[in-house]
Amino acid sequence: MVTQEGELTILNGINMDVKQGDSIAILGPSGSGKSTLLGLLAALDTPTSGEILLDGQALSGLNEEQKAALRKQKVSFIFQSFMLVDTLTALENVMLPAELAGVAQAREKAEQMLERVGLSHRLTHLPKQLSGGEQQRVAIARAFICEPKVLFADEPTGNLDSANGDKIADMLFALNQESDTTLVLVTHDLELAKRCKRQLVMESGHLSEPNAESDISESHVNHADEISEEVS
Repeated sequence: MVTQEGELTILNGINMDVKQGDSIAILGPSGSGKSTLLGLLAALDTPTSGEILLDGQALSGLNEEQKAALRKQKVSFIFQSFMLVDTLTALENVMLPAELAGVAQAREKAEQMLERVGLSHRLTHLPKQLSGGEQQRVAIARAFICEPKVLFADEPTGNLDSANGDKIADMLFALNQESDTTLVLVTHDLELAKRCKRQLVMESGHLSEPNAESDISESHVNHADEISEEVS
């Protein structure tokens, strides 16, 4: 990354290969570079060196408009803070990316996705009328409606209590398997990470893959940010 003070190295020597349909967790303490890596993989940021291929497409040769088109076609996101549009209903939030992508029968597909995540009775509710767990279920439905090649999830259960977090994780992995969507997950949650097929550890800008799940410990996710419980 280039700053006013010069070049700042956040990630160094990263080499990873993610297969279609894989689920990968990226663990590491705050400030280790996890979110930076996620932004690069999703074509939201540009590395100063190296090459990233997304579904076989080299990102270095694309301008911002082309990157945006690639994300619209092949990528979805789930965020810790849900990122729903406050003025749109649950149904409208899920329909939005489908309509932007020109998906036929967007409303019908949105209704089906909301039914899939158990919210068929909440179609006309605004985000402020939904619990945190329900808002994240809307976000999951929105993420999968366009059948993305890759889903990037940044702390998807971070704002949820244990019970709601488990439900969200169940839905996330079930849809991941059903759709054969590649899941790249950034988390501080060790148990959530262990549900992925692979676990990678980010430390001081370097990425490594432990030999086995048993090699992953709480030390790999220490110094996590304090997160208040917002959902019941």
